[in-house]
Amino acid sequence: MHDALTGLPNRRQFSSDLDNHLPVQGGERLSLMQIDLDDFKPVNDTLGHAAGDVVLRETAKRLQAVLSEGAIAYRLAGDEFAAIQRGGRLGQAERLAEAIITAFKEPFTVDGIDVFVGASIGIAIAPEDGNDGEQLMRAADIALYAAKNDGRGRARSFNRSMLIMLEQREMLRRSLRVALQERQFFIEYQPLAEAGVIVGFEALLRWQHPFAGIVPPNVFIPMAEADGLMGEIGEWVLEQACRQASAWPAHFTVAVNVSPAEFLRKGLTDRVAHILDSADLRPERLELEITESVLLERTTNNLDTLHTLEVLGVRISLDDFGTRYSSLAYLKNFPFDTIKIDRYFIRDVATDEKSQTIVRSIIAMAHGLGMRVTAEGVETETQANWLQKRGCDRLQGNLLSVPMSPDAIEGFLRQASLATQ
Repeated sequence: MHDALTGLPNRRQFSSDLDNHLPVQGGERLSLMQIDLDDFKPVNDTLGHAAGDVVLRETAKRLQAVLSEGAIAYRLAGDEFAAIQRGGRLGQAERLAEAIITAFKEPFTVDGIDVFVGASIGIAIAPEDGNDGEQLMRAADIALYAAKNDGRGRARSFNRSMLIMLEQREMLRRSLRVALQERQFFIEYQPLAEAGVIVGFEALLRWQHPFAGIVPPNVFIPMAEADGLMGEIGEWVLEQACRQASAWPAHFTVAVNVSPAEFLRKGLTDRVAHILDSADLRPERLELEITESVLLERTTNNLDTLHTLEVLGVRISLDDFGTRYSSLAYLKNFPFDTIKIDRYFIRDVATDEKSQTIVRSIIAMAHGLGMRVTAEGVETETQANWLQKRGCDRLQGNLLSVPMSPDAIEGFLRQASLATQ
């Protein structure tokens, strides 16, 4: 009935306690908190499972330290925890949840290394949100999902609108297969500039849902990955982008994002080679953008895939650099051609000294390793001038142009050519 690692009551004890306390009657209340750790997986992946165990044991101590009388913490599985508070109304539960979140803002120390693992919490109250274990668990799960979707490291209390939003997302998820069959996806292109001259475009996937309108990529791509559809969607994007690029000036490149689901799917290099051949596009005109999450498991297969693409002549770009795990070992061990600095650092680069220091360091490091640097999210002339003076190779962002349809590219290039004459 107890978890051997943390000493907390386990899922079996949790289910038994929840069943014993419910249904509540009269004016009684019971609050349930579903607690998930944020950024726990990187600790396991980079420092090992022993380090993860240290964090889990310390998590149990921090939870017990902040729980008020009448509240019990449980470890359900992995990095999933829960707490039951008897007699607590919504205000009390929310204050307790905030105390837990605050406790997790302090770093965990593992073998002298400080690691930061936060907490996201979903709150449900009986009887308002459900008066049996299954109902209350579902309400707390939905609230937890909302907390994570809002950016993690926060608590959300269940309300009916969350259920409506979840049902809408489920509707979108079911629509994805139809979208693939009926080609509701389309591609827009955003220009890349070098020394003020357009040198290529990045292909950006869009979804035109017949009822919901334009669905943002950060909404539907995780759904597609979870449902195993991203491989087929990604192959279609790559094929369309390469065919489009073959109609551009011969020196223009096209950048295409490759999701972790696509990268880990067998046969990527063969598919890329086949698409390039079918589109009659030289390999050096294609740049594949991957994120650091692809590289978390430094497997031989990952390294072999990157090296094979390099031999094929395709360029490889490390996207969103600096926003996730950013191990410098990636830059030493993997053959990148380009590092893309995330817009988060570019936004305040003209005025914020910390952003300036980080961007200067990335540019110097990349150039020292023989890599080019692209800054994305460039919105102002001030940002562009600052970046160019520091040797940033390429710029991308709305200052040059918002993403555009394939039909608009010819007119855009004509105007850009006149502007540089």
